[in-house]
Amino acid sequence: MPKRYGVKEKDQVVSHIINLVLTGKLRSGDRVDRNEIAHELGLSRVPIQEAVVQLEHDGIISTRYHRGAFVERFDESVVLEHHELHGMLLGIASARAATDPRPHILAQLDSLTGFMRANRDSRAFQEAAWQYRQTINEAYAGPRLLAEIRASQSFIPRSFWITYMNNHDEMLPFYEAETEAIRSHDTDGARAACAGRSQAMGRIMVNELVRRGVFAPSMLARQPSAAL
Repeated sequence: MPKRYGVKEKDQVVSHIINLVLTGKLRSGDRVDRNEIAHELGLSRVPIQEAVVQLEHDGIISTRYHRGAFVERFDESVVLEHHELHGMLLGIASARAATDPRPHILAQLDSLTGFMRANRDSRAFQEAAWQYRQTINEAYAGPRLLAEIRASQSFIPRSFWITYMNNHDEMLPFYEAETEAIRSHDTDGARAACAGRSQAMGRIMVNELVRRGVFAPSMLARQPSAAL
């Protein structure tokens, strides 16, 4: 696999390992072969080790002295937990926006919400959704919160969401509710919109992993998402 220029080598390794987990090529308890990854990506061992440190911090792998790195438990509850934490972290920034809804930020959110409302194309919708989140996070999240938000995105692959056909119908109501909550100074409503959206995304991702054969069918992901 050729190097991806413009992407940090460590981040390239992180994405590669997570993709192996999400496609079932690495499963719970499997050993992460650092030499094989270095060969596949054409990288030195340095970014491999940096990626291992990050993934261990994020709870995705664990290292054992003189034995190597191994995939941590990965099942439906783990995926749902990652999404739950992601929603809580986004809710912190969104609640801050509701406390202080600056006019130029609210105007951007209104514009992006309108764009998402008018676009059923998955890629266009998702790009606007990422910009929506970035607008709030850059304005209201500090460095520590931003770092935690980035870490919580591990099992939220952008490549999947830009091709997910039901983005518009399933996700738009959460963005509309969040925008209105921010406008109305409703901090609880802003948090609830983020939590509901992340819960729905977690359920969808688990169902996708079942479809891929990574997980066996389970009742966990069939629970209804939180009502707005």
